Amino acid sequence: MVMIAMLSMTMTFAENETASNLNTTEAYNLKAVNMKKLGEALNLSKDQVESLAEIHKTFSAELLFAAQATGEEREKMMDKAIKKDLAYMDYILNADQYRKYVMLLNVTLMNRGLK
Repeated sequence: MVMIAMLSMTMTFAENETASNLNTTEAYNLKAVNMKKLGEALNLSKDQVESLAEIHKTFSAELLFAAQATGEEREKMMDKAIKKDLAYMDYILNADQYRKYVMLLNVTLMNRGLK
């Protein structure tokens, strides 16, 4: 039951986002993530939503910057951005929220062909 709920939430965040319908630069653009829905899915407090939005802006900018790089450099920049995002999220989210966030992020990155 929980897995079905998580998958349906994932579909909400990753609406029609497959590698085949996104070009390379668009795949790295995560600005369209619905923060309100993400906040509801993770059951965030108002302060957490504000922090998450700020962290997400930085993460989105770093991914777009990585999109401009090539090959191995792109991979390094992506890994660095993801690790930094996860470190910040681990700080502001509780264990359950963090686990859900990691799952949603992984699915989003896989749907976009970035992982």
